[in-house]
Amino acid sequence: MEKLLIDKVVEGIKHLYGVKIDEKLVQVQKTRQEFAGDLTVVVFPFLKISKKSPELTAGDIGNFIKENIEEIVGYNVVKGFLNFSITSTYWLNVFNTISKTTNYGFAKPNSGNTIMVEYSSPNTNKPLHLGHLRNNFLGYAVAEILKALGHQVVKTQIINDRGIHICKSMLAWQKFGKGETPENSGLKGDHLVGKYYVEFDKAYKEEIKTLVEKGVDKELAEKEASIFVKAQEMLRKWEDGDEEVRTLWKKMNSWVYDGFAVTYQTMGVNFDELYYESDTYLLGKDVVAEGLAKKIFYQKEDNSVWCDLSSEKIDDKLLLRSDGTSVYMTQDVGTAIERYKKHPDLSGMIYTVGNEQNHHFKVLFAILKKLGYQWADGCFHLSYGMIELPEGKMKSREGTVVDADDLMEMMVNDAKEMTQNRGQIEGMTNEEKEALYATIGLGSLKYFLLKVDPKKGMVFNPAESIDLNGNTGPFIQYAHARIQSLLRKAAELGFSKKYQAVEMNEKELELIKLMNDYPVIIKEAGANYSPALIANYIFNLVKEFNNFYQTVPILKEEDLEKLAFRICLSETIGKIIKSTMSLLGVKVPDKM
Repeated sequence: MEKLLIDKVVEGIKHLYGVKIDEKLVQVQKTRQEFAGDLTVVVFPFLKISKKSPELTAGDIGNFIKENIEEIVGYNVVKGFLNFSITSTYWLNVFNTISKTTNYGFAKPNSGNTIMVEYSSPNTNKPLHLGHLRNNFLGYAVAEILKALGHQVVKTQIINDRGIHICKSMLAWQKFGKGETPENSGLKGDHLVGKYYVEFDKAYKEEIKTLVEKGVDKELAEKEASIFVKAQEMLRKWEDGDEEVRTLWKKMNSWVYDGFAVTYQTMGVNFDELYYESDTYLLGKDVVAEGLAKKIFYQKEDNSVWCDLSSEKIDDKLLLRSDGTSVYMTQDVGTAIERYKKHPDLSGMIYTVGNEQNHHFKVLFAILKKLGYQWADGCFHLSYGMIELPEGKMKSREGTVVDADDLMEMMVNDAKEMTQNRGQIEGMTNEEKEALYATIGLGSLKYFLLKVDPKKGMVFNPAESIDLNGNTGPFIQYAHARIQSLLRKAAELGFSKKYQAVEMNEKELELIKLMNDYPVIIKEAGANYSPALIANYIFNLVKEFNNFYQTVPILKEEDLEKLAFRICLSETIGKIIKSTMSLLGVKVPDKM
């Protein structure tokens, strides 16, 4: 309808005022809620042509459009805005199309570009935490939204599996572990390794304290503490390929990977490709040498290599230390190039990383462009704000960050308590009940973290997220369950879903108009890498449906045409709820 309206406005201006205008001059938007109408044309750009007031110009164009588009039933003018109302017959035809469309709102699979989305990328010295939850849910949802737009998506992560922090856990396990394993301790592998990372920190701080008490300067004590010196020595042995150190490293990392796998399964996220820092940490060194030879980079007197970024108004960036060792930036440059070599059809690469790394990615993309890689323009840092819990709510086993496994388990337990208190799970098997608790608990967690614009920091309130009222996952999940219950009752009573022409009320029209917005919302969410747009769209649709459900009779409707239409309307809304929530990685129950 928007395209038809634009074309007719162009035609109308030519007919009324004898001037041919570019269609880009015609601004069409949804009519604001406080005004009557469906689509609004902004009149101000035409005033120089008409040489009339906004109201008279709008009247001229409004009359022409009403006479030439049969679906336009009327119009009104508010200052320079021309609001058109569309016939209910048009909206019924729109609904008929929506209800019969498989995967409504989605583009044809593999009809777009190939895009890589990186998320998670944890360290192998501790379990995943609350920040990883937002990261994983955000990255996964963006990937699913891009797939819905027809893009081929490669989900990836780079696992930080080497470095001094890994050696700290390894050394502490050697010193204090007494052969403890996930099998003989009952601990998840990532939790076990994290436990020894904490043990290292305790022993390190105690040794520093002892040295300081003996009169050693604190800064010197931090460098000379024997446990820290041994960790550095272990890292050197690892880099030299020492067999004993490498064997221990592989064993403890395998524990962590097994633990991560369980956590990812609970989260409901997955990956197509994995990169490991132990494989990539030397990548980029040859690129730097080549850049130095081409005078893209420069060398200081101490032999360190730098990139001049003054033209981008960024401080110069170190790429190789004076001893020839690389830094994280070197590795990231090399990894990006390797990814594009492996996937030459990539049109974009999205890094899902917290906003504390904003500068890092600005520098990374600038260096890649200096090296002549035009695809750097397709690289994007999906920067998101930090997430916290209300003060005093929950402490992790380290006492500093919130453990992801603990939080997910707590949310499932909260869902279990809420569901049992409501007493509407009679007839379910224990297996079905447990699955429902997980669906509600994890759904509430994901939805709450995704409904906020990624760029904003947020406070996650577990009690608020599990509420059946308000902008929450369970509120939307319950609407889906309610619709499925309605459809089961309709089937039991033998009601048909077939109808011909039907006179719709305002609530039904509003629902159809909202459903009509879904494809546009998916496009906007993909363009902005913002699952929040999907979350808040479905919240508004569910609010409207609940209002309709509570005020308009469905199964008690005596007019069989209206009854059939309302059953079909409810069923279609149920499908859209399921579709939107799947883009967020959230399951919806049929019973609740």
